[in-house]
Amino acid sequence: MHVYKKAILLFTRRFHPVAAPWLPCPWHCVIVSAPSISNMATVNKKRKVDCEGCRFQDRWKLDYFFTEIQNNCVCLICQETVAVLKEFNIKRHYQTKHASYDKLTGSERGEKVKQLEAVLTAPQRFFTRARESNENATKASYEVTTLIAKHCKPFTEGEFIKDCVMTIVEKICRSKKQEFANICLPRNTVVRRIEDVSSDIKRQLEAKGTEFDFFSLACNESTDASDTAQLLIFLRGVDNDMNVSEELLDLQSLKGQTRGTDLFVSLCFAVDDMKLQWNKVTGIITDGAPAMAGERSGLSTLVCNKVSEEGGSAIKLHCIIHQEVLCAKYMKYDNVMKPVIKAINYIRSKALCHRQFQQFLLDIQAEYGDVLYHNDVRWLSRGSALQRFFSLREEIGQFLTKKGQPMPQLNDPVWLADLGFLVDITRHLNALNTSLQGQNAVVSQLYSHIKAFRTKLLLFQRHQSQAQPNTAHFSSLQEIMTSFPQKNISAQMTKYAADISSLVEEFQQRFRDFAAIEKEITLFPSPFSVDPDDAPDHLQLELIELQCDVEHRSRHQQLLLVNFYRQLDGGRFQAVRTFAKKMLSLFGSTYMCEKTFSVMNINKSRMRTRLSDSHLRDVLRIKTTALEPDLDYILQSRSQYHPSH
Repeated sequence: MHVYKKAILLFTRRFHPVAAPWLPCPWHCVIVSAPSISNMATVNKKRKVDCEGCRFQDRWKLDYFFTEIQNNCVCLICQETVAVLKEFNIKRHYQTKHASYDKLTGSERGEKVKQLEAVLTAPQRFFTRARESNENATKASYEVTTLIAKHCKPFTEGEFIKDCVMTIVEKICRSKKQEFANICLPRNTVVRRIEDVSSDIKRQLEAKGTEFDFFSLACNESTDASDTAQLLIFLRGVDNDMNVSEELLDLQSLKGQTRGTDLFVSLCFAVDDMKLQWNKVTGIITDGAPAMAGERSGLSTLVCNKVSEEGGSAIKLHCIIHQEVLCAKYMKYDNVMKPVIKAINYIRSKALCHRQFQQFLLDIQAEYGDVLYHNDVRWLSRGSALQRFFSLREEIGQFLTKKGQPMPQLNDPVWLADLGFLVDITRHLNALNTSLQGQNAVVSQLYSHIKAFRTKLLLFQRHQSQAQPNTAHFSSLQEIMTSFPQKNISAQMTKYAADISSLVEEFQQRFRDFAAIEKEITLFPSPFSVDPDDAPDHLQLELIELQCDVEHRSRHQQLLLVNFYRQLDGGRFQAVRTFAKKMLSLFGSTYMCEKTFSVMNINKSRMRTRLSDSHLRDVLRIKTTALEPDLDYILQSRSQYHPSH
């Protein structure tokens, strides 16, 4: 309270003969001083007995039938509350209203206290159990919803799951029927749950993003069932402890054009929305489409320019799997592929013919029960279709002859030799493709597979160029040569050696972007076997110290590569650790994008074209993430639990 003056005007009309006899009706103004704050404190100060630090004594429970609930002293008998926590007040209440309980003594009095406590806390326990039941039902609903998203099921599957659960409960544990009935899984609730889980995963990823020292981006674009262009953006980040995270950054839907500038605008929005710093970007990897890899206005070029403007440095790479597929397509062999595809299409295009062929294979107990379609889009389709055709070539020849569609190539040793060679080389290419697939692959591992395969091709070339060709690694070709010993198939070996040589050149041409950073790729897994002169200047001194340290050399042989770099002293080997984090952050392929597009096609199929872009993003984020949704955090915002909310 502030010191103040209060003016009180006393309006009194009266005559003042001494002061002004000529004024019959003067106004008198009287100034009255209000009491100061010190005086008021003295006058109005009261004792606050509730702040004197009184505490509830346990003996009051037995002596006066009182208990403490939320800092309030409550009578167990009448459930009234005593305002002031003092024994005098409690005793007075007891003696005034419940003196008849004095007759209870000893154990009898203690039992009565327990009974009264049970009566008092019964409603509280009821509401606590109800809240726990609702909380458990809500958590169970979130768990089931997460499984629905992870298994790419429609949102309406929740009701079907609920019916299945209730049927099981009815037969096994009928007493728990109501608790299971509280689990709410209708379509609208499942949608809300998926939105909540996706938002929580995004929150966790945003928190992780603040800890990233470096990260790279993997981007690919495809069209969904509703003809909407979808840009998938994955990030691979590394923190100071060398922990690597591969997560879906965003799914951006484009309704208009998909030029490099359009993709770049969407990518910038996703990066900025996640509050990531552009100067921490170490690279971007895409497929070879012009909008992605164009030299002037391609997405990867625009990203590298943006990183340079922000003070960073990024490299652009072409997906290593896509380049391997393009190399495999270099081996066309149309003289083999066209007759094979024609025969397969004839067998499988008509239902009757297909059934007859399957029954024919069953009757003769063939090794396989059918031929495989060739799909040029699928990476391993060509090799699988050729391998199956080669295994069933005799049965296919008999069936086609029976149907009046003979295939004369099956009796030509040279054509069969070409078929055998193509089967073998595609089998080796398929093995390479399979080794390049997978999540969390380090770029040095992927490039080592490419280098190893290139070395194998050189070996195959030498074997085919010999005077006595070596077909040890070409089992199908060897089988044809054994089946037709009188035919001079060896003349074809020169052709095969030339084709392998051309394939080697194609590999060298395709992987120029990886070859440009081959020194860094080699240094990362083998820091002790690289000449310091071949290392970047800023790493040479620390690399010499590292190579001369016997203890670190021993650890490099014993520990995983990531763990080895993780245990290096940050002060002594700061540049080496920074280099390792940059290499760990690089994507080597867009495998995660391709895998996620397959998931997208399952979720947004022609039967579910009404699935919105935002809900598609939520489902893909839940499906691809390695993070676990924090249900406790999600439910913290709820003041009360209701199974349907």
